[in-house]
Amino acid sequence: MTTINGLDVEFRPLTIPARIDDADAADFIEMTRVRNAVYAEIGGNDDDALTPTELLPHYQPDPDETRLSWAVIADGAFVGRIGVDIPHEEGSRSAYWLIELLRSHHGRGIGTAAYEIVERAAREHGRTVLQSWAQHAEADGPRLSAPTGFGTIPEDHAARFFRARGYTLEQIERRSDLDLAESAPTVARLLAEAEAAAVGYRVVQWSAPTPPEWATGFAWMKSRMSTDAPAAGMEFDEQVWDADRVARHDQRWIDAGMTVLVTAAQHIDSGDLVAFNELTIGADGTRPTNQEDTLVLKEHRGHRLGQLVKCAALTTWRGIAPDSPKVITYNAEENRPMLDINEAIGFRPVAYEGAWKKVLT
Repeated sequence: MTTINGLDVEFRPLTIPARIDDADAADFIEMTRVRNAVYAEIGGNDDDALTPTELLPHYQPDPDETRLSWAVIADGAFVGRIGVDIPHEEGSRSAYWLIELLRSHHGRGIGTAAYEIVERAAREHGRTVLQSWAQHAEADGPRLSAPTGFGTIPEDHAARFFRARGYTLEQIERRSDLDLAESAPTVARLLAEAEAAAVGYRVVQWSAPTPPEWATGFAWMKSRMSTDAPAAGMEFDEQVWDADRVARHDQRWIDAGMTVLVTAAQHIDSGDLVAFNELTIGADGTRPTNQEDTLVLKEHRGHRLGQLVKCAALTTWRGIAPDSPKVITYNAEENRPMLDINEAIGFRPVAYEGAWKKVLT
C-alpha cells in the first residue's frame, strides 16, 4: 500500500482462479467488470465487453508466454489493472504491456506508479523492448503522424503518457466495422469474383478444434503471422507453432464458450494451406463478431485469396451467427491490400490505435 496524491493505492497481484465459480474468483470477476468499463469509456459502447468466463481461459498457465497481472486498488475500490506479457520464443527481447484505469482516476499519479511496475517486470525477465497499444479517440488539437506515412492520431492523454516515458509511435491500426446484413449482396458478388480469380485453389473450413488433417498447415500459417503481417517499427518474435500449440490455442476458445470459424485457401496441386481467416463470437449470438487473424502467405499473393477467404467466411458465418449485427476487425493503416478488400466488402473505419515502442537501456 502506498499513498499517491492523498489516495491509498495498492498494486496487488491478480488472483487467477482455475474456474470462474471457485471461491478465489472475486478479484478476477471484478477485474473483468472494470476492464469492460474502461473500454466502454474509451469507445463509447460495449463492443469490447467480455464475460469473466470468456476472459479466464486466456489467463491460465501457458507454455508459450508468461502473463503477469496486477489489480489497481484506490481507497479500497478496484479502479484498474496492469498487465505484462512475456513471450517464450527463444531469444525474445520483447514484453507487451497495458495499464488501464477508469477515467475518474486519470491524472492522479496512479498510472506513473503503475508504469514503474511494468519496467521493473520487463527488466526482471531480461526484456529490453517494451511495446503497447492504445486507442486514440478523435479530438481537436495537435496530431502525431506514424513514421510509416499512413495515418495520424491526436496528441491526447494516452499519447502524452507514452511520449513522456520515452516511447515512439511506430504504427497506426484502424478498427473497421462491417454491417453483416447490409453487406450480404456485396459479399456474394465479391466471393464469385474471387472464386473465378483463384484458379488452382479451393476453400476449406472448420470450427475449433482444428481437425488433425489441417493442424500442421494451420500451425505453419499461424507462425507466418509474426513475419508476414506489416509490423512497421514494432518488433515481433518469429513464433514457432505446431499441432500442439494449435490445440492449446483452440482449447482456450472452447473453454471460453466461443464459436470459432476458420476459413482457409488450399493450393490444390501441393495440398498446402496458404491463406486463412478467423471469425469468433461468444455464447451471446447477438453480440458483435470479431475477425481475428487473416493472412495470405507472401508466395501466394496476387490471386485474390484474401478476398476469397474473407467472403467465404462471411457467407458461412451468417448461418452460424445470424443475429450478430456486425464484424469488428483491425488492420495496420499501411496494409492497403487488406484494407482495399475490407473497404470493398463494406467495412467502415470507426477508430484508430497507436502502436508504441520503447527500447530500454
